[in-house]
Amino acid sequence: MESAFNVDLRGVVDLLSRHLYSSPRVYVRELLQNAADAITARRAVDPEAPAIVTIEVADGRLSVHDTGIGLTEDEVHVLLATIGRSSKRDELGFARHEFLGQFGIGLLSGFLVADEISVRTRSARGGPTVLWTGRSDGRYEVAPAGEERDEPGTTVTLVARPDAAEWVTERTITELAELYGSLLPIDVTVNGRRTTIGAPPWLAKHASPAIRRNFLQKHGAELFGFTPLDVVDLHVPEAGLTGVAYILPTPANPAVRGGHRVYLKRMLLTESADGLLPDWAFFARGVVDAAELRPTASREALYEDDLLEHTRLELGRQLRAWLVRLAETDPDGLRAFLGLHHLGVKALALHDDEMLRLVDQWLEYETSAGRMTLAQFRTRHPNGRYTTSVDEFRQLAAVSGAQGVGLVNGGYVYDGEILPRLTRIDPDARLARLDPAELATHLSPPDPEAELRARPFLGAAGRVLDPLGCEVVLRDFDPASLPALYLTSRAAQHHAELREARDVGDELWADVLGAMERTLAVDRPRLVLNHRNPLVRRVTGLPDLTLAATAVEALYGMALLHGHHPLRPADTAALNRSFLGLLDWAVQGGTHD
Repeated sequence: MESAFNVDLRGVVDLLSRHLYSSPRVYVRELLQNAADAITARRAVDPEAPAIVTIEVADGRLSVHDTGIGLTEDEVHVLLATIGRSSKRDELGFARHEFLGQFGIGLLSGFLVADEISVRTRSARGGPTVLWTGRSDGRYEVAPAGEERDEPGTTVTLVARPDAAEWVTERTITELAELYGSLLPIDVTVNGRRTTIGAPPWLAKHASPAIRRNFLQKHGAELFGFTPLDVVDLHVPEAGLTGVAYILPTPANPAVRGGHRVYLKRMLLTESADGLLPDWAFFARGVVDAAELRPTASREALYEDDLLEHTRLELGRQLRAWLVRLAETDPDGLRAFLGLHHLGVKALALHDDEMLRLVDQWLEYETSAGRMTLAQFRTRHPNGRYTTSVDEFRQLAAVSGAQGVGLVNGGYVYDGEILPRLTRIDPDARLARLDPAELATHLSPPDPEAELRARPFLGAAGRVLDPLGCEVVLRDFDPASLPALYLTSRAAQHHAELREARDVGDELWADVLGAMERTLAVDRPRLVLNHRNPLVRRVTGLPDLTLAATAVEALYGMALLHGHHPLRPADTAALNRSFLGLLDWAVQGGTHD
């Protein structure tokens, strides 16, 4: 024996309120959607039919009247007393593409604020006026209205429960009607006050582009609270989408996804849609109306499907084209934009050669020769280098520049990935990552006589730093103010990391890492002492080699700190030992027992 499901309407309402809708306020949108769909259905057969929705609210009682197609008694039973019965709804013509929602499920949202809903309706197809009364406990009744309406249409009436009274006040209803339905192509009033403005602002006609831009900037300020840096038109025919993107006038956090204002068939879907624009376009806030994009079940977000993905890619292409146009027609505007939103452009340049050219030609980087674009830098330094950390650049920029080796700071977000890609737009680009050890080859040794005099000192310095895995060399370089430089190759850094992991690992991993370490033949890190520095010259001339060794330990620790290198326990011990040794020597007045 087959049995029908019994639907607990209270459970359905609880599901709607707790899990589907974010707030009871959406019931106003649902009632407006029903009214707009009814008008759409009537105008399909009578294009001259009025398009009016009249809302009246007083003392917790709400009445929504539309001049739509209305319902017959049979349609009332099908649409208002069933849930999810799409086949019959299709037969009756109430699930067509041009409709905003589904009539029955939309009406159920009224139970979020009321225990009883009445629907008085007369169909444009003929028949008597019908009164449907539904209750939140699942009971309903359908009866003749007792009085005939002169015109087709529907009136929905409800009285708020005491705990939902705040949602059925004139102020609240007016605000929500303006929020959700301001762009609807129908005349909506609340207690006689019109809440619709008609066509979307970006489709309005203006006397000149400048007047239109000024108008839209004011519109953006009203919606988002900022006067946009620029306004970009958006258009995706496949999605039936039109709109604008407002460019933020202040830097944006790339980790925060922008909330976009999305309308579907002129009804507001959400004020904070995610995923409308590509992630890299965090510098823009979109306002769009779309006819073909699909909403989620709650109709408060966009449904992720192939059409939305295509729309996102197309809108990204249009924003990219705007940037290219800006570079060609308004260089000052592009510079202002890049000063605020360079991260978004860099993110796009990772996989877009056109944006890579824009970064190359227009975005200024920090270099050893001052701030300049990458194109300018490559012209001056055809064999330039770049670092992948800010600390490494700051340590080596002055030394590198003084030796004629151009250096770019590639330590900021995306830069380390962008710089190697320059060969895609310029095959002759020879900008390579700097290995700090190679810089030592550009540093000149001191004159032979000075090097000969320093040989005893270098021997003592080598003995004290050998346990720390570091060699000591004496060089003559600028800037003279820098006494010492710690240089280590990337291979040596990897070797040190292996050794450290071996020391802290268990016996098995220590053997494995030890075997790997033995296969690596790498140069040791170097402490490069600058013979042009007055302090270094005095240290190399000290007759007391014990004191000189202590001074070298101090210079070694200072070079590690200056270069922001990690300090191992042995390095910290050497730094402390040298500090205490020099302090003891100073306290004793420069004498030793």
